[in-house]
Formats: sequence, structure tokens, C-alpha cells
Amino acid sequence: MTQTVLRRLRIGVLVVAVGISVLAVILVLGAWRNDRTIESNMGTATAEVLSAGSLRSAISFVTPDGANHNPELGVLYPTNLTVGQRIEVEYSKVDPDLVRVAGRNATVALIPAGSVIVVTWLLAGPSIWYLRKREAQAAGSAPVASS
Repeated sequence: MTQTVLRRLRIGVLVVAVGISVLAVILVLGAWRNDRTIESNMGTATAEVLSAGSLRSAISFVTPDGANHNPELGVLYPTNLTVGQRIEVEYSKVDPDLVRVAGRNATVALIPAGSVIVVTWLLAGPSIWYLRKREAQAAGSAPVASS
């Protein structure tokens, strides 16, 4: 491969790794922002789990005004829920579709996001190092321009 192709590959790997890392940080910041929104005007309720998954769980709960809510995006921090389970939830009174399992917060997003960042750089670091080494080799074997 030519020096230019190797440089572009190296830069591409770097851009992808930085992009993934930034997205992981944004995920944690978004979770933190949702928590602040809920905590600024919080209501609590008992909800029933309608469907359960590791990334999304659907719930249904009734607010004190008698309105039934089934948040379209599900509940935040849905791990270890089972269908039919009754759980305590905390929601934003301003936006009852913003709801989380009671007692959970953005700290549960730290380990998954951190893991994504670590794995990304464990893969990208050696790749960047290897491509840089190959780029240097290609530069050393390139003909020297004469003046």
C-alpha cells in the first residue's frame, strides 16, 4: 500500500474511534440530563412491566390525575425487569413520558459506556500503531526527490 493510503486508513481509524468515544460520552450526558429533568419536578408511581428487554422495556402507570401513561420509548434503566412485574417509577411531572425505574440513575450507564470506549481504543490503538509503522516503512522506501 502507498503511504497516502496508509495515512488515510490511519486517520479513518482514528476518526471512527474518536466518534464512538464521543457518542458514548454523549449517551452518559444525555442520561444525566434526563435524570436532572426528572428530579426537577418528580412524581412517583407504581407501574406494570408490559414487555421487558435489556435495552427497552414497556411499562404502564397511572399518575395522580388519573391519566394512564405508556411511555413510547419505555422506561430508563430497564435491566432485570420481567413481564407482569410491578415496579416503582420516578417520572417528570412536566413530561410523564420521561420515566425511570425508581432508585436507578445515570450511573448505570457509566460501565457500558466506559466499556465501549475501552474496547474501541483497545482495537483502534494497535491498528493505528500498525498503520503508522507501515506508513513509516512506505515513506522510507519511497524514492527521494532530487533538486
